[in-house]
Amino acid sequence: MTTTPRAFTLLVNPASGGGAAPEAVVPVARRLRDAGAQVEVTYSPGPQATEQLVSGAVARGDVVVSVGGDGMLSSLAGAVSRLGGTLGVLPAGRGNDFARMLGLPADPAEQADVLLHGTVRPVDLISYVAPGQQPRLVAGSVYAGVDARTAALVDRVRWMPLRLQYPFATVRSLATYQPGHYRVVVDGVAAEYDAATVVVANSAFYGKGMKIAPAATLDDGLLDVIIIEAASRVDLIRKMPKVYDGQHVEFDAVHVLRGREVELRADARAPVPVGGDGEPLGVLPGLAEEAAVATVLPGALDVIAPS
Repeated sequence: MTTTPRAFTLLVNPASGGGAAPEAVVPVARRLRDAGAQVEVTYSPGPQATEQLVSGAVARGDVVVSVGGDGMLSSLAGAVSRLGGTLGVLPAGRGNDFARMLGLPADPAEQADVLLHGTVRPVDLISYVAPGQQPRLVAGSVYAGVDARTAALVDRVRWMPLRLQYPFATVRSLATYQPGHYRVVVDGVAAEYDAATVVVANSAFYGKGMKIAPAATLDDGLLDVIIIEAASRVDLIRKMPKVYDGQHVEFDAVHVLRGREVELRADARAPVPVGGDGEPLGVLPGLAEEAAVATVLPGALDVIAPS
């Protein structure tokens, strides 16, 4: 019995990976077409037009493929989820941490094979709501504090080689960070910390391969909350390499919580920045204000993963 190949709409962020995405899409699209699949490639025309493209693709039964980095993926995930479609991922960004979590290959032929024959699996998403703002859906993680400063700095050092951007930005951010006093409420249980950063993670990885939440999985219906207490700049920089293999969670100054809903507030000398999958999400509300809330959405998105 012959099965009809999947059809694909590939949405490309031309700025991803320092301009790597347009080059990455060509061999994969060619292999998909050679396999008999219908393929449409569109370069990201802006949020409103992208929403219309996703709507049309899902209505046709196409797999919507994110060609770019984690920010591009998150920008598509919400629309695909709301419309009941399926998302494919062609990693072509600077971090590619969600693709790493899915176990996606780097070889174009293998990437095409996953899109054609991989398993459709449901994964969780994070809904992040700050007072006075529209809800944002995030695939990988929401982070506040020094990590958000690092992500913002990465965007300003695009002139550096890709392999140096995250290490440089991390060290630079740690060298200038100011700790905050955080109030973190997980499923109704509150605690306060003087911390450098707080991460609400759906995926284990962020920041180009840092295993910030080593126990996190994409489909357990839970969020992993990582709190790194304030320490000296030298101590934070010295311990930073441990984050790449997840050993940082063994330090006494690192707390790991799990739950379905996380409330966040913080006071510091300056407003505490927040980011999600490489994109800025504003600042945290102060301790006397209404909290920002991150909530897990179990099984909200169907994605194609290696079989």
